[in-house]
Amino acid sequence: MNVMMKSALAVAGMAISVQATAQVTFFEREGFAGRSFTATRQVGDFENYGFNDRASSVEVQRNNWEVCERTGFSGRCVVLRPGRYPSLAAMGLNDRVSSVRAVGRKERIDESRYAPAPLAAQVTFYEQEGFLGQSFTTDAQVENFARSGFNDRASSAIAFGERWEVCEDARFRSRCVVLRPGRYPSLAAMGLNNSISSVRAVGSGERVDERRYAPEPVPVFDSRRRGNERLYEADVTSVRAVVGTPEQRCWIEKEQVVQEKSGANVPGAIIGAVLGGVLGHQVGGGRGQDIATVGGVVVGGVIGANVGRDGGGQVQTRDVQRCENLPSRAQPDYWDVTYDFRGQQHRMQMTSLPGATVTVNAQGEPRNRGWSSYADFTFGGNNNDFVRSDRNKAREIASYMEQNPSQRIALDSSNANRVGVVRTALIDAGVPANRIDIGAFGDPQYRRDGRVEVLVSN
Repeated sequence: MNVMMKSALAVAGMAISVQATAQVTFFEREGFAGRSFTATRQVGDFENYGFNDRASSVEVQRNNWEVCERTGFSGRCVVLRPGRYPSLAAMGLNDRVSSVRAVGRKERIDESRYAPAPLAAQVTFYEQEGFLGQSFTTDAQVENFARSGFNDRASSAIAFGERWEVCEDARFRSRCVVLRPGRYPSLAAMGLNNSISSVRAVGSGERVDERRYAPEPVPVFDSRRRGNERLYEADVTSVRAVVGTPEQRCWIEKEQVVQEKSGANVPGAIIGAVLGGVLGHQVGGGRGQDIATVGGVVVGGVIGANVGRDGGGQVQTRDVQRCENLPSRAQPDYWDVTYDFRGQQHRMQMTSLPGATVTVNAQGEPRNRGWSSYADFTFGGNNNDFVRSDRNKAREIASYMEQNPSQRIALDSSNANRVGVVRTALIDAGVPANRIDIGAFGDPQYRRDGRVEVLVSN
């Protein structure tokens, strides 16, 4: 009897211990940043804790938790599995959570109530600022970028799922900076442009001094496909290019001025400048629009200043400040896209111009179709030469890429040196280097040291 009693108490103690460690932590900003609030039991009203409608990301440990839009577990509710969710906006709950409670382990939950499962941590580096040029993606630590052919080449980055520590030297030495999940369009902003040589994920429980973090990133929507979720095509209804705020450039010019005899017509100068400006904007476009505006203002001002002048007077020279507005960049910062899915209008921002349709899941959320395995190169022994039977594959892939100019290639292997060999062979065969990506794009279970998988974008 005593033995049975002790066993029962031990089991009860274990249950209490497990239940005590189950918790959910909400963060004020995306990417697990800002003020946080942790709950280990149900909370019917976040207002009581000063956190109502303030959560933007969440970390769930050891249990499923139901989060709801309204107090008392009402309104729209979503069930979160254990994991890290860097953006509640992805499930339509950014700054909209008012109550939370743990879900019993034996409680049956309809699959439609679950939030999209959190995906594996991943970081992608780009050769140019603004996420342009060749890229390198990894879901594991990299001690030396030289082995991947990307040493001191990264100029922008996107971090998914976890925090990532990037370092100037190999083996995580010298100056290191921690990236929160998000988009970093310029690594120069943190003094790391073309300076990264190693990277590793930061553990979810690891505390990081605030001074080690990079400047706040731009939020990123994780559009990677969740498992085998079904995908659909949605019709694009409108596209709008969004450019950055214009920049002003000013300079000083010497100007000859005729001292009044009967005087220059000052009201005429103002009117002339305004009319010239309007004319310039009407006939210009893009950069030409700004050039035409400046030219119109200058010419209009000159003409207006001479209206009503009756000649004569003394010529003097004075310093005059001139200014012009220039676009911050020639390319759009992003594309604002509206699309229709099952009668519901959706909007998203894209870094490139979309086609007639965009890929979405059953809820209308944007998704990338990802990559499909196309071919592989096999290496024998310990050398870095692929087998004789694979020698024609590079030319075959180059021919395919020429026929499909919108597609890209990804190379995936556990051996970075052999990835470099295949990349060189593809470039020699005619595949443009800027259409080849390197990283963890394939299925990890098929990754082998003696094999380089070639994938094509869907």
